[in-house]
Amino acid sequence: MATKGKALESKFKTIEGVRVHYQETGQGYPVICLHGAGPGASAESNFKDNVDAFSQHLRVILFDMPQYGKSEKVVLKEGRLKYTARILNSFMSELGIESAHFVGNSMGGQVALKIGLDYPERTSRIVAIGSGAVPPVMTPFPAEGIRMISRYYSGTGPSREKLRILLESIVYDSSFLTEETFEERYQASADPEVTELFGKKQGPIPRESLYAELPKLKAKFLGVWGADDRFGALDVGIQIARMVPDGRLHMFTKCGHWAQVEHAEEFNRVVLNFLLN
Repeated sequence: MATKGKALESKFKTIEGVRVHYQETGQGYPVICLHGAGPGASAESNFKDNVDAFSQHLRVILFDMPQYGKSEKVVLKEGRLKYTARILNSFMSELGIESAHFVGNSMGGQVALKIGLDYPERTSRIVAIGSGAVPPVMTPFPAEGIRMISRYYSGTGPSREKLRILLESIVYDSSFLTEETFEERYQASADPEVTELFGKKQGPIPRESLYAELPKLKAKFLGVWGADDRFGALDVGIQIARMVPDGRLHMFTKCGHWAQVEHAEEFNRVVLNFLLN
């Protein structure tokens, strides 16, 4: 798949015996983009509308978390946040990166916060998009969308019908869900290695809350939320922005879980203003 500008070369590093996939473009201070945990997710698919704008000012690194994209489909035996933050710490050492900005969608935002807490010297600024790093106060938990993700590989397994319902709940305006995006995500989610991992091999992953740790975050924080997000409740963004020492929140109305897609142009301006100033 290509970004709006050009196709990006696939690169790989082996960290803790696990082969991880990444792509990069641009020059300058690094920003590492982390995708969510939905079926068929990858960093390139999550941030294809943002890479060109970011890369005009920054070295953009698209990182596929283990189990996703072109990274190895390893079985996790510990919490995803702790594990992935540790992998990222070693990954940055492999690339000679001392510190970076992080932009994470959903689960990726939680991972960004975790690396900021566990490895504060690695993080400068963190942008989290609809990330459920703490339990919501005003909505059911787990969120509606998260429950749909957990059911995707159960029963009869992946199907186009299941995925269409799930992806249409991610966005406020379903016109942003193109057939190309839908088919790309379906093919990735229905890959035999992926269905074997999530349908059979991977057991329950320990749930991790960052609630007690957030007041210790040293990185500057920007939360970006859609007012109609059915995966990461808006009050979670408010809580995080209040709890961290240096936080702010930008809310988009008529917006679901993919602010970086549904409001790409303004999202790019807001995020770059935060990262560069």
